[in-house]
Amino acid sequence: MTRVAAVDCGTNSIRLLVADADPATGELTDLDRRMTIVRLGQGVDRTGRLAPEALERTFAACREYAEVIKEHGAERLRFVATSASRDAENRDDFVRGVLDILGVEPEVISGDQEAEFSFTGATKELAGRDHLDRPYLVVDIGGGSTEFVVGDDHVRAARSVDVGCVRMTERHLVREGAVTDPPTAGQVAAMRADIEAALDLAEETVPLREARTLVGLAGSVTTVSAIAQELPEYDSAAIHHSRVSRDRVREITDWLLRSTHAERAAVPSMHPGRVDVIAAGALVLLSIMERTGAEEVVVSEHDILDGIAWSVA
Repeated sequence: MTRVAAVDCGTNSIRLLVADADPATGELTDLDRRMTIVRLGQGVDRTGRLAPEALERTFAACREYAEVIKEHGAERLRFVATSASRDAENRDDFVRGVLDILGVEPEVISGDQEAEFSFTGATKELAGRDHLDRPYLVVDIGGGSTEFVVGDDHVRAARSVDVGCVRMTERHLVREGAVTDPPTAGQVAAMRADIEAALDLAEETVPLREARTLVGLAGSVTTVSAIAQELPEYDSAAIHHSRVSRDRVREITDWLLRSTHAERAAVPSMHPGRVDVIAAGALVLLSIMERTGAEEVVVSEHDILDGIAWSVA
């Protein structure tokens, strides 16, 4: 048994997992799992740089996480950074800040590496579930990018494309510095066209339609599941391995795209940091289901963070 810590720093959120890993059984036992919305990718698509206030929000979360890691006595730590820090001109400022606080240099991984970690984290515990047909298509809908991975026991093909809930919101739904509330039909159509073009790119590498089970990861997907179940609060146990039909995803997406900020914020399972970006994330998920013909999505709370932890163990 090895006690490990993993940090996944994405475009919208930063997350920590401290766990005991047992390679013999393939089980991770969580000791602490937490998430903070930091919007590291704020404005990156437009400016190409990480904003000073976004860096400070991220560093504040890192200081909190350093205390948790020390408290649990994790033997090894790996810090992985994804889309926003991969794209930014000033990513060296980010690297230096993390190194000062946590004592490890963040690894700004490629989209392909990101996909590998996501696949491992999402599917390692699905191996014994005979009712789920293979191959799996794992989709990790992040803030700045979406990863597509097809595989059985191992990855067969993977591709990362630049559509995510934050990037699509900033690119298509923001006017004069504020999110259009609700968006116009023209804004939604332009966003949909962007997503479809990204799916065309993904299909050049990944046989999306060959998969038999769609597994969805990350906050946009888990939030759609929470809404579908009408949960009174966000409940990881109820969300993990839940299934949501394509018709229900379409119904939820249509509502999110018609709703106001206040209506979305009133959803009891909605994290405040997702209120303005969830409609775009849900549309990415719906577009994937329509493209692949998936009748349902199996929702996993285990994702890239778990894959990072296994890579350390």
